[in-house]
Amino acid sequence: MLLLAATETAAVEGISAAGATPAARRRTAAADAELLLQGPSGWRPHSLPPLPAGVSPALISQVVVAELALAPLVVDLGCAVAPAVPHLRLAGQHGPANCLSTGVAMPAERVEGLLLQGRLWGERLARAGRPLLIAECVPGGTSSAQGLLSGLGLEVAGLVSGSMPGPVHGLKAELVRRGLSAADLRPGQGPGPGAPDPGAVVAALGDPMQPLAAALVVAAAGAGLPVLLAGGSQMAAVLALALALAPPGQRPAIAARVAVGTTAWVADEPGSDLVELLRRIGAHWGVAPLGFAADLHFGPACHPALQDYERGFVKEGVGAGGLALLWQLSGRSPEALELACDRACRILLAAT
Repeated sequence: MLLLAATETAAVEGISAAGATPAARRRTAAADAELLLQGPSGWRPHSLPPLPAGVSPALISQVVVAELALAPLVVDLGCAVAPAVPHLRLAGQHGPANCLSTGVAMPAERVEGLLLQGRLWGERLARAGRPLLIAECVPGGTSSAQGLLSGLGLEVAGLVSGSMPGPVHGLKAELVRRGLSAADLRPGQGPGPGAPDPGAVVAALGDPMQPLAAALVVAAAGAGLPVLLAGGSQMAAVLALALALAPPGQRPAIAARVAVGTTAWVADEPGSDLVELLRRIGAHWGVAPLGFAADLHFGPACHPALQDYERGFVKEGVGAGGLALLWQLSGRSPEALELACDRACRILLAAT
């Protein structure tokens, strides 16, 4: 399941490399969904937005999806530009969330609707008994992830990744500080009595992907379904929100059935620390989160746009890390995925 969402946080200058300009980032989700479903040589009415470097991680995801014959369900949660491929768009989900610095990212009613829809889908999937992989495309989403984690009471400054070689920790911290102040929330609060309501925190500082994904996790994993959260910091924030929403007695079972699967570029990034982030999430709610990184790398023989990943650009998105991990779990080698991505990249860039 690929969840597309948007936040006006992405319009802040210098906050994201998921598009070279704020205007370009408004069509990132649509273009990535089209690449995922149509492939590098397929018809894609929304061109991929120019990036400072690299190429969309949807390319990696598409290669895995095609090889493993997966059938992604694309869900649009109110993006400014809708993808021109089959997808679901939920009623009542209109437009991007406000910038997290406002402290009023979304109306409470919107968040409640997303939580309800997530629970319903999670229960339905659990009855079907099919394992679930959740991916996201939310430009500016690592910033709203930091806002959500901070609002839930965790100290995460300097731990959250981003799409540029050096995460802009100072800029993100300032946006979060302003959002917390505007929403009258304070960091460092524990999960016990007096802790902020998770839904209120999402409404203040989050984005639409987070409540839907977290409610999916609680319902599906709570009913015994294995769930792979395909992503880095953003999916760590989804896990944290799921633990905050779940009854205390259910949290260990959720942590045992849910794993965060990301890329090596996120896991090994010197400017962030996903391992420590997951450790703090686990300590906060008394569980032991699971995290895995795929072994995919792009060597010197690959197209330069792929080698940019090794330089710290892009790193993750559209489920690339979790899907690359799934590739390995199917018995295929990371070297084979490297070659397949290189072929697809050359086709994609030759056609643009």
